[in-house]
Amino acid sequence: MTCFALLCPPYYSHLRLFEALGAELFRRGHRLHLVVNAGAGPMVGGDTVGMSVQTVGVRSPRALARLTARAAGGGGPLSVLRTVHDAAKLTDEFCRGGPALLRSLGVEAVIGDQMEPAAGLLARHLRLPQISLAAALPVHDDPSVPLPFLSWPYDSSEAGLKRNRGGVMIARWLLAEQRRVIAKWASRFGLGRLESLSDCLSPRCQISQLTESFDFPRPPSPIRHAVGPIRTVAGSAAPLPLRRAFDRQLVFASFGTLQGHRAGLFRKIAAACRWIGADCVVAHCGRLSPAQAKTIDAAFVTDFLPQRAMLHEADLCVTHAGMNTVLDALEAATPMLAIPMAFDQPGIAARIVHHEVGLRLSPRHATVRAIAACLERLLSEASYARNARAIGRDIEAPGGVARAADLIEAAVVAT
Repeated sequence: MTCFALLCPPYYSHLRLFEALGAELFRRGHRLHLVVNAGAGPMVGGDTVGMSVQTVGVRSPRALARLTARAAGGGGPLSVLRTVHDAAKLTDEFCRGGPALLRSLGVEAVIGDQMEPAAGLLARHLRLPQISLAAALPVHDDPSVPLPFLSWPYDSSEAGLKRNRGGVMIARWLLAEQRRVIAKWASRFGLGRLESLSDCLSPRCQISQLTESFDFPRPPSPIRHAVGPIRTVAGSAAPLPLRRAFDRQLVFASFGTLQGHRAGLFRKIAAACRWIGADCVVAHCGRLSPAQAKTIDAAFVTDFLPQRAMLHEADLCVTHAGMNTVLDALEAATPMLAIPMAFDQPGIAARIVHHEVGLRLSPRHATVRAIAACLERLLSEASYARNARAIGRDIEAPGGVARAADLIEAAVVAT
C-alpha cells in the first residue's frame, strides 16, 4: 500500500473532492495525509476517516477566510491580480514547509490539485510519483481551446487560434507573480526552468471531473482522463424541506460557497421568477445573514439543500457555473442560466452555451428583465433539457471516484 500526500488549496469545493478521493483510497488500504495551508483546518469536513490533516505555514483561520473572500470578489483584472498574489503566497508556503513535512510523513506519492503548482514542484524535488487532479476546468496546453478563465467560444480556425494565442499572452502578464514563485522554487530545488501551471502538471496522470461530451473537442491523450464527478458514493438522499407547486415551474438558484453572498443578484432572480410566474428556491450556502436572506422575495430561501435532489426537482438552475453544480445539473437533465463571476466559471459557462444546455449572462447585464427573458426561453424551448439529458447520461459512465482511484494506483505501480 502507498502513503499519499494530497495537496489541496483552501477552497471548499476542492476540499470536498479530495476528501471523497481520500475516502476511496483509504477504503483500498492506502495511507493518506491531506496537506493544506495553515488556517484551512476548520474547512476540512468531518468525513476524513483514515486521513490525517497536515498544515504548512503560519496563518489563522480568520486570515485565511479573508484571503478566500478576496478570491470571490469577481473576475476583473484587479481582482484577478489580487487572487494571483494570494495564490502565489500559498504556493510559497507549500514549497517552504513541504519538503521537510513530506519526508517526515514518509510520503511515497503526491496527488495535487492542478491549481496548486507546489504539488509538481515538491514531487519533482523529492522524486516522488505525481498525479494531477482537476477540481476545476483542467489546465491543458491546447492551442484550439481557450484558457479556462475566458468565456470565449471554441473556434479551431486560424482566427480562433490567433485569438487564443493572444489570451495566453494576457495570461502571462496576469499570472506574472505566480510564474516568479514557480521559477524561484524550481531553481532552489534544482529542477531547471519551470514557470507555469502547465509546467507543474504530472507527466504521467492527469484526472479531471469533466466528461468528454461536455468539454470542447480535444485530441486523445494517454495521460489525461475525464472520469466524471469525484464524490462520495451517495447513500439515501435527504428529503427536500419543501414542496413544489405542481402548477408552477420551479427555478433553483445557487452560487456556491464562495459567491453565495450576492443578495442583490438573488433578489433580481427572484423578481424575474415572479415576472414569468415561476417559483424560486434560493440556497446561499451560509453566506447571507438571516436579515439579508429575508430581503429575497422567493418561495424558499435557505443556506443549504440536498443539491442533487433539488436539481432533479427543479425545471431550471441559475448558477455561477461552478463545476460541481453544473455536473449535478447535467446529471439531473436540468437546463442552466449561467452567471459566471470568477475563476474557471467563464470557461464552464462557454461550454454550457457550446453544448446548448443553457444560456449565459454577464453579471453586469443581469437585470431583472434580462434574467426573465433567459428564464422564459430556457423553460419554453425543450431542446435545452433534451441536450442536458444526453450529456447527463454520460456523467456516471466514466467511473467517478472509483475510476480516479484505479488510475492513481496504476500510475504509482507504473513508476
